[in-house]
Amino acid sequence: MSFGGDSMHHRIPLTEWAASGRYVDWRGHRIFVREGGHTAAAVLVLIHGFPTASWDWEALWPGLTRRYRVHALDMIGFGFSAKPVDYAYSLVDQASLFEAVLSRVGVSSYHVLAHDYGDSVAQELLARQGEPGARPALRSVAFLNGGLFPETHRPLPMQRLLLSPLGPLLGRLASRARLADSMRRIFGPATQPDAALIDGFWSLVTANEGRAVMHKLIGYMRERRERRARWVGALQSARVPLKLIDGAADPVSGAHMVQRYRELVPRADVTPLEGIGHYPQVEAPGGVLAAYLEFRARIDVPHESGATA
Repeated sequence: MSFGGDSMHHRIPLTEWAASGRYVDWRGHRIFVREGGHTAAAVLVLIHGFPTASWDWEALWPGLTRRYRVHALDMIGFGFSAKPVDYAYSLVDQASLFEAVLSRVGVSSYHVLAHDYGDSVAQELLARQGEPGARPALRSVAFLNGGLFPETHRPLPMQRLLLSPLGPLLGRLASRARLADSMRRIFGPATQPDAALIDGFWSLVTANEGRAVMHKLIGYMRERRERRARWVGALQSARVPLKLIDGAADPVSGAHMVQRYRELVPRADVTPLEGIGHYPQVEAPGGVLAAYLEFRARIDVPHESGATA
């Protein structure tokens, strides 16, 4: 099954997105959190990618909050959240952030829909499920385009440079024009980002002096290689349903990543989105929503709720 791009939807403005969220504390830093949907419904956690933030999910927000209790946040170093320069950023730490936020609001079980950098955070959450310690139970994971396997990740030249010794300088020299060029390279040919979308992305990148930490955040590419056995192993031994919804035209993690997923993950459940690039939730939100709801219709337990009784 495949889906194409969508007609234009009514975009939730970034200012409105920000105004309807709240802030929580994480190790002395402010983290932007947004929640919606029915409090008694099953909990769905949305995990965004690099270098953007939770606003990436705005096109899916109405469709998801009609059915689930949805939690999203801007991870530390991203979007409206704090971006401390002296912080030890890691995907493992971001996973702990999600678990802490969910535990604080009484979530006992949850599902995940993740993208890009968020895919690796979800893999870490998945790997933790069989380990000792009290934590919310992860019920399913759906992945969008991301570096699930370091050997199939094809980073942009700018990402490689950020990881080099020039990274601190290049991060501070980042510009809207360079961001726009990078986004155009990874979006599908018929679903290119408009100026308003680029403006929103640029605002998220630069909020709270964000350019100063880009070279630190990009360390996730090295972390993926170091933790490959744990994170790929989590996919291969998962005891919960997994789903991959992938923009096949993505040069970073498109059709070539799907092929590797089919090779390595047992009973691979994949929906390719032909002609769609790296941001399927932005480029083809209707296709992503349809594929995700079909997945959930097959796996959901009747009357499931993620709230603590």
